Amino acid sequence: MKVLVANLGSTSFKYRLFDLPEGRQLARGGIDRIGQESSHCFVEIGDQEHEVDQAIADHAAAVQLCLDQLTDDNYGCLKSVDEVSAIGFKAVHAAHLSGVRIVDDELLSVMQELFDIAPAHNPPYVKAMRQLREAFPQIPLVAALETAFHETIPPENRSYAIPRNWEREHGIKKWGFHGASHRYIAGRVAELTGRDDLKVVSCHLGGSSSLCAIDAGQSKAASMGMTPQTGLPQNNRVGDFDPFALPYLIRRTGKSLEDILKDLSSKGGLYGLSNGLSTDLRDLEEAAAKGHESAGLAIKTYVAEIRRYLGGYFALLGGCDAVVFTGGIGENSKLVRAGVCNQMDWAGLKIDKQKNRTATGEAVISSDDSTVQVWTIPTNEEIIVARQTADAVSRVSSVESPGQ
Repeated sequence: MKVLVANLGSTSFKYRLFDLPEGRQLARGGIDRIGQESSHCFVEIGDQEHEVDQAIADHAAAVQLCLDQLTDDNYGCLKSVDEVSAIGFKAVHAAHLSGVRIVDDELLSVMQELFDIAPAHNPPYVKAMRQLREAFPQIPLVAALETAFHETIPPENRSYAIPRNWEREHGIKKWGFHGASHRYIAGRVAELTGRDDLKVVSCHLGGSSSLCAIDAGQSKAASMGMTPQTGLPQNNRVGDFDPFALPYLIRRTGKSLEDILKDLSSKGGLYGLSNGLSTDLRDLEEAAAKGHESAGLAIKTYVAEIRRYLGGYFALLGGCDAVVFTGGIGENSKLVRAGVCNQMDWAGLKIDKQKNRTATGEAVISSDDSTVQVWTIPTNEEIIVARQTADAVSRVSSVESPGQ
């Protein structure tokens, strides 16, 4: 079964094509600046790479170009579009419609209701899904919701201290996100260690960051709460914040609630802490090394928040067997990893400075006498979504054709 996995932004479309059940990646590609005068498009199939700049009007046109590339007579890996069994999406938030679902009107409606909850994620996904349903009605669309992995979190770790009817009637609780990444890390650590009973803290650190406490492969707590704006400081999103500061800010600034929320979701996080210097940790590390005070504060605050959750998850799990760093920052920033693991000897966690400096790919960076293993593991959210998509399409096919 050939499954196309789509990762969408408001003006971007990135994809990977997998052959299931083997999980072999056949192709990957992407298109940036969709809807602008000129879009940059690239595709990598085997050892061949192709790039072109041309106008791409919308996400439907982006998918059409993708399919044209995959079926190209000279370098394509498919003979026909009909070989694509489904398109899977790493969708973010649909409240009670969690799990892995065939995209339908109900799902799109609920996702649209949550535009203000997930403003950077839900709008482009809903728009693209609607375009693709119309343009390619023969290809099933599947949404693998980021909240699905966290359905095993017990109530005491998901509930806010709010009136009980708010959760029952309005779904106000800690949903947790980055589910595909944390699910992949849980499975990969079990494969690498030969154990499926480990207590693991998965640290997905990147433009969007979260921690997850995992016990025997199941999520027990997640740092992101009701929305992807919460938990750790994000690249430009606030992270944890006292809601009672909002009316005070409204009075002091003269801004509306909507304007303040927009600032918190676009001018906060590392960008805000660095006084608008950058959303990219690499820029902040370079500036901090040259003495930029706000850049240094941004990094220190980011590390401090990671440590706060990490220590809490050690307590929640009753100990820890492995800490895993993943995501763009987790895999590449030796500075952040060292800061997070600093003075954790009390918990049995020690990193080897040399291993941390030279780590690439899947690597153990803990010292030989550390009782907690510390890993860097590149995540692979796309293969998780591909497998979930294939399972969903197979279930639908078996229901529609029970006698076959």
